[in-house]
Amino acid sequence: MINRTLVRTKVVQTLFAHYKSSDQTPLSARKTLLNKFSSTYNLYVMMLSFADELTTYAEEQIAENQRRATVLHQQYNANRNFVNNRVAQQIFNNRRIRNYMENEHLRWDVGMSAIESTYKQLLETPFYKEFMALESPSYEDEKTLWRKIYSQLLLESEPLNSALEEMEVALDQEGWTVDMDMVITYVVKTIKRFKETDNDELPLLDMFGSEEELSFAKDLLQWSIELAEENKSMIANALQNWEADRIAYMDQIILMVALTEIRRCNEIALEISMNEYIEIAKEYSSDKSYVFINGVLNRVVNDLKAENQLFKLIKK
Repeated sequence: MINRTLVRTKVVQTLFAHYKSSDQTPLSARKTLLNKFSSTYNLYVMMLSFADELTTYAEEQIAENQRRATVLHQQYNANRNFVNNRVAQQIFNNRRIRNYMENEHLRWDVGMSAIESTYKQLLETPFYKEFMALESPSYEDEKTLWRKIYSQLLLESEPLNSALEEMEVALDQEGWTVDMDMVITYVVKTIKRFKETDNDELPLLDMFGSEEELSFAKDLLQWSIELAEENKSMIANALQNWEADRIAYMDQIILMVALTEIRRCNEIALEISMNEYIEIAKEYSSDKSYVFINGVLNRVVNDLKAENQLFKLIKK
């Protein structure tokens, strides 16, 4: 699940906090980085379990409506298309999700406001109304419904973002609101892989697709710390009519990690390395920072080429 694009972002975030901390040891930085990865994966599992939580809440609303109808001696025939969906039932029965949430002390009680708000919004969506109008929804109908709930309803949900902010504090997590968009794409991808015949061992994504991704993360962080002073010197030499101490702090960190990858990760094409950090600058720095970072990186790369110190793969 955690790919190299996310690794780069998390390394930048880790070093941003690392150099502002009083505990500036490589070991503490590595611990911080691994905690960031764990928090992202925790959010992935939590958002998968959201389907079960939302379905349970809908079932409770039907039960409450039934009680009211009974008291008033009224007839109430509930449409159970949504609460009977098999996708949520599979998630509820999944031992891996249940065990993981229990071990990591993850729970939705802190975020119940998001469940309630989402359900109210869901009732008004055209795709929900279309689903509820089906005489007998198929398993594929149910999967399609959940993909739409995640990608159309939750992706831009202010109540969910607010709840996640509270849950970060209550559950000792970090970066959930920042990672939300990316995590939802992985939840949708996971649901697409579900099959009706799947039992309580649904095919979830692993935190890392391979040991290579985890090694890349650890190495990039360690090398960035080791090469920090050299990278700062290269950046200073590349600046034209600009003092190094005037560079925005985040821009400096992005440049340092980018140069580390350019200098040490020779198997990754130069264009890929540069473009990845320019995109990080667009996301996490000021509006024009990516232009500045692109210019500095190009000057440093040209200096390295002139000195025969660049061993990167060059795309043709």
